[in-house]
Amino acid sequence: MNRPDVDARSVAVIGMACRLPGASGPDELWALLREGGEAISETPRDRYDVDALHSPAPGPGRVAGRRAGYVDGVADFDAAFFGMSPTEAAELDPQQRLLLMTAWDALEDAGQRPDLLAGSRSAVFVGNARADFLETALRRGPGSATAAQLNNFRSLLSARLSHFFDFRGPSVVVDTACSSSLVAVHQAVQSLRAGESPLALAAGVNLALRPDEGLVLTHAGAMARDGRSKFGDAGADGYAPSDAVAVVVLKRLPDALADGDRIRAVIRGSAIGNDGRTSDSVLNPSLEGQREVLRWAYEDAGVDPAEVDFVEAHGSGSPVLDPLELSALGEVLGAGRPADRPLLVGSVKTNIGHAEAAGGLAGLIKAVLCLEHGEVPASLHLDTPHPGVDWDGLPLAVPAEPRRLPDRGRPAVAGVGGQGASALNAHVVLRQAETRPSPPPPPRPDGAPYVLPLSAHTPAALEALARSYAAYLSPGGAGTAYAVRDICRTAATRRSHHAHRTAVVGRTHEELAAALTGAPAVGGRPLTAVADRYRRGEDVDWERVFGAPGRCVPLPAYPWQTARYWPGEEYEDPDGTGDLAAWVLREHARTGFDDGSTLTDIGIDSLAKLRIVVELVKRCDREVDPEEFGRLRTVGELKQWTRSLQAAAR
Repeated sequence: MNRPDVDARSVAVIGMACRLPGASGPDELWALLREGGEAISETPRDRYDVDALHSPAPGPGRVAGRRAGYVDGVADFDAAFFGMSPTEAAELDPQQRLLLMTAWDALEDAGQRPDLLAGSRSAVFVGNARADFLETALRRGPGSATAAQLNNFRSLLSARLSHFFDFRGPSVVVDTACSSSLVAVHQAVQSLRAGESPLALAAGVNLALRPDEGLVLTHAGAMARDGRSKFGDAGADGYAPSDAVAVVVLKRLPDALADGDRIRAVIRGSAIGNDGRTSDSVLNPSLEGQREVLRWAYEDAGVDPAEVDFVEAHGSGSPVLDPLELSALGEVLGAGRPADRPLLVGSVKTNIGHAEAAGGLAGLIKAVLCLEHGEVPASLHLDTPHPGVDWDGLPLAVPAEPRRLPDRGRPAVAGVGGQGASALNAHVVLRQAETRPSPPPPPRPDGAPYVLPLSAHTPAALEALARSYAAYLSPGGAGTAYAVRDICRTAATRRSHHAHRTAVVGRTHEELAAALTGAPAVGGRPLTAVADRYRRGEDVDWERVFGAPGRCVPLPAYPWQTARYWPGEEYEDPDGTGDLAAWVLREHARTGFDDGSTLTDIGIDSLAKLRIVVELVKRCDREVDPEEFGRLRTVGELKQWTRSLQAAAR
């Protein structure tokens, strides 16, 4: 089933980032999986009062499980980095906030500079099915239905990313229930293949901030009582819901090869399809519908289904869906497969719970990690195989311990499945990235040093970044696996250059690490002069400094300087004066300012002014004329006006 055009149609996964229960990124996820860990925990009180709602017996108004998968710090955000005031950040759906930081992390992992992508037709596809933050706000009453909530409509999830990065291509939110994020990947692949976009972000986000869906699913018998997704087990009784934020960066394979990108895996093909009327109800899964999508996906990929080594299943722990999914996999991918080479099947949901609309991307990131490490971790909680699966007749194996992928003299192949209550099935076909030889470095005198430039948005972030690089370069650090030239060149040419900067010069990993921790710097003009120019904020022609191309290598991630932002939480008045102007500027200014700064230039636009008027009415307990406030132009005028407002209110 080999297609002659398969490489030209293939799409490279060049970057990944995630925030999942128990894992702040892909490396932490792999450690969790490799250890057979489970990141399920008690429902925190800031989500909802589980004591008031929990009951082991399904019934209206009750949730079956006390435990689920939660991402820590959902209120934490680096507002200044993204040019937001504290009030804007507090009023913005945390799904958008976490997507912004995770998308930046993914682009850094991909070695793609946002400033060089700005204005391009790069695309954004986001799988999502929740608007809990908006719906919770609107339930507080008519007074909460303010203009600020316009920012929290679900269509803004993709638009927010496109606006911040200045991406001009497709920007789409996908909702097909639990298959949403895999459908987002499929749409991104189609956009890249069609030449519509040069690069695409495919994302999924799911934050469960209220219990409503859990109440519905409990009544339907779909929620696991013990908070565990027991994929393939006879005792499977539903799924444990979980948070997730996940982003992958995709580019056409020929372009990624030509650009020297780090290729983490290759998407050979994908397919989506609805069950139609092949089941007796729109909510009931269909064996025929699943078989069709599997066949279509492997036909699109030009891969013989019998050659697939591993499938990351939808695997939610449903007593109805699990047997159908395993049967479909066994029938389609088992045909012609030798009995001594069973298809390995697992589910990340047994580790972190089911992230619903974002669950497919969590599975895809796991599958990429499996291909990179050549290993499939254990799938948890399978004690008694489900009797509805023909385990003896189907060549399937759910690993109970880590299993090495077989070395068959070709790149390993994996599939990723997703299924939604919308009856929309999705399947993505991946293959292992092939090792490419690093380009030879240009001739250089023995012992010649290299310059390592680092930058950040604030001095505190720069200090944190320097510490991260020092650990990365020190003995035992991840950076010791890569050549010094490749590390320095990647930092110089594939990372954004912010206002606060430092640069060090060194010949070895140890010298660079020492320089970052305060040891005397290594001399050597002209690189010392280059480092000085960079520290002063001057532009540097890094291609000229480093010469020939190098290998793009993974580097430490940007150190976010987060604070907690949540509606209704007051922020401290640092000088204790209660000055209204100081409060307005602290909460709403996006940049530094002086008395001559215009309100527009510091981010106080018409929407912010509406919010400020509402807040001033509450604080002053008197009417405020919006037109009078709207005529204010500068910070100085604002200060004078608020002083008169305070005086009148006394």
